[in-house]
Amino acid sequence: MPMIKRPTKSDLRHEMEKQMADYLQKGGHITSVEQGASGLNNGTYNKHQFSISQPKQTRTAVPEVLVAIDSRRRQSPAPAQKPRPRAPRRQVIYDDFGEPLRVVWVDN
Repeated sequence: MPMIKRPTKSDLRHEMEKQMADYLQKGGHITSVEQGASGLNNGTYNKHQFSISQPKQTRTAVPEVLVAIDSRRRQSPAPAQKPRPRAPRRQVIYDDFGEPLRVVWVDN
């Protein structure tokens, strides 16, 4: 299988120049922009580009719906806790006089 030759930077540059020449030949127009010029309107972002023709409407709370949602939330049972495996506990064995003899581990 032959390897595909990747285009070099000069190949890409020539291709772009060819595309620009074709665009200009078909009647296209390219405007030059000063280096460092900003695309912002008066130094700020255009905040009105997504404006809707109608003004914002005020929201009204619907208490019946909120109460229904809260009651359903309270009705959901809490997840059952799984009994965790009991770890062995340490038990001290004492003699008749209350002195510790030894320590043993007892499983419950």
